[in-house]
Amino acid sequence: MTSQIDIELDQQCAEAVELARAVLIEDVGEAQVGDHVEVRAEAERVVTHLFACTNKAYVGWQWAVTVTRADGFDEVTVDELVLLPGPDSLLAPAWVPWDQRLQGGDLGVGDVLPTPADDIRLVQGYTGADDDSALDDDLHPALWELGLGRVRVMSQDGRLETANRWEEGTTGPNSKMAREADNQCSTCGFMLAMAGPLGTAFGVCGNEYAPTDGRVVALDYGCGGHSEVELVQEVVPVVPLAVDDLTQDLDTDAITEAEEIALAEDTALARENELTPDEAAAKAAALAEVQNQPAN
Repeated sequence: MTSQIDIELDQQCAEAVELARAVLIEDVGEAQVGDHVEVRAEAERVVTHLFACTNKAYVGWQWAVTVTRADGFDEVTVDELVLLPGPDSLLAPAWVPWDQRLQGGDLGVGDVLPTPADDIRLVQGYTGADDDSALDDDLHPALWELGLGRVRVMSQDGRLETANRWEEGTTGPNSKMAREADNQCSTCGFMLAMAGPLGTAFGVCGNEYAPTDGRVVALDYGCGGHSEVELVQEVVPVVPLAVDDLTQDLDTDAITEAEEIALAEDTALARENELTPDEAAAKAAALAEVQNQPAN
C-alpha cells in the first residue's frame, strides 16, 4: 500500500483547478463556492482540490473535488465532490456511549440501569471476598464491636432509634425510590454488608451511579441500579408495505373535451347529493313550483 509520503502530486491534475471549480459550480451554484484553498495528492494521478464553502450554515467547511486521469492520457476528469469539515469547522463532539456518559447520582426515581455481565465491580457470591477477617486492622481493631478501646458505645435504645430513623428516611422501604423499584438491596451485589446488630436490617450502597452511593440503605430499599437488572431488547414491529395496484392514476393530459364535460357533470351531481336538509327542501319546492306552472 502506497503511503501518503510516497505519493507524487500529478502536475496535470493539480493544474485542473478551473475544471474542478466549473463542475463544483454546476452542482452547487456559484454563490456557495469560494477561493481555491489547497491541492493534495490522494493516489497516483488522483488529486483533490479544496475550495472554501461560503454557505453561512457551514462556516469553515470546504468543498473537496477529486480529479484524475488515466495512465498515458492527458485528459483530466472529475471523480467526485463532497463537502468536508475544515480545521475551523464547528463540529459536534465525538459520540460517547450512554454507559460512559453516566455520572454518580444520575439515577432518578423510576430509572433502571442495567449492569453488564462483565462488570468489574461485581464478582460471584459466596467467595468470601467481602469478609474482612483482619482483626488487627487499624479501622477494625480486635474486639472493637464489644466496645473495647472506646469510652462509650451506642446503647440498645440508641441503636433502635437510629434504625427507626434510617427505616423512615429517604433510603428506607417506604421512600418513593424504593416503591418504584422492582428489586431490593438485599439481593444486590453492590450492597456492602454491615457488621453488628444493625447489619441484619441495613447495608451500605456501593454503586457509584445510584443516588445512595456511600449511604446506609435498608435491605428492603431498592432502586433502578440493582446489579441484576438486565436490558430488555424490544422488537419494533415492521408493518408490511401496502401497495394499491387496483386503481389507476388519472392522466389529466389525455382527457378529451367530451370527458371533461362528463367529469364536470359528475362533479355537479356529486355536489347536489351533498346538499344540506334545508337546501334540499328549498330546491324541491322550487322544482314543484316550476312543474305546477301552466304551459304556454
